[in-house]
Amino acid sequence: MITGKTPGGFAFEIDEKALDDMNLVDALAEASGDDPLQFSRAVRLLLGDDQRRRLYEHLKEEDGRVPLERVGQALNAIFAAAGNAGKNS
Repeated sequence: MITGKTPGGFAFEIDEKALDDMNLVDALAEASGDDPLQFSRAVRLLLGDDQRRRLYEHLKEEDGRVPLERVGQALNAIFAAAGNAGKNS
């Protein structure tokens, strides 16, 4: 299990197996290519439904929106933490 906290204060826990999944890689590739809707799928594959809901709640603005940019920043921080965890093993 990889645990950490984003710079914005979101505490997460992900299974290392989630990172070793071509479905995640495909979703990320498609999100940055011709299907940006796959970004939501990538978040779900990485965090699962419960943590995804908690992340969105954590990032929600006063008007109820969850800015895509903030979700992307959080995901980048989670991937960075996962990479650092792998270097420390």
